[in-house]
Amino acid sequence: MSVPTRLTLTTVNLDTPDPAALARFYRRLLGWEIKVEEADDVILSNADGGVGLSFQRERAYVRPTWPAEPDRQQMSMHLEIGVEDLDAALDHALACGATLAEFQPQDDVRVCLDPDGHPFCLWLMH
Repeated sequence: MSVPTRLTLTTVNLDTPDPAALARFYRRLLGWEIKVEEADDVILSNADGGVGLSFQRERAYVRPTWPAEPDRQQMSMHLEIGVEDLDAALDHALACGATLAEFQPQDDVRVCLDPDGHPFCLWLMH
């Protein structure tokens, strides 16, 4: 399939009631730098030059449920973060303010929740 012009995925946006707080969590977690900081939008740049993260204020934000449950707010996406040492990465994530999700579907993955409840997976890169 041919694309008529170059399209480059640059940023993934996460809704949050507090963009600055959630950006600081991911800054600590990933070691990235804040590129833009405004009242309703904070952008982290990827230290490796890849896709960045943006945190946008959502005044009607509803915390997602993991795993999904009928009639409850469901996640619309989650982040996958590859790690070399799963135990060390989990300890780091928890020290940054993440919570280990109660449901863990795989032995080589740890599902965590960021402070606003967005799930993210730490997965062991083999």
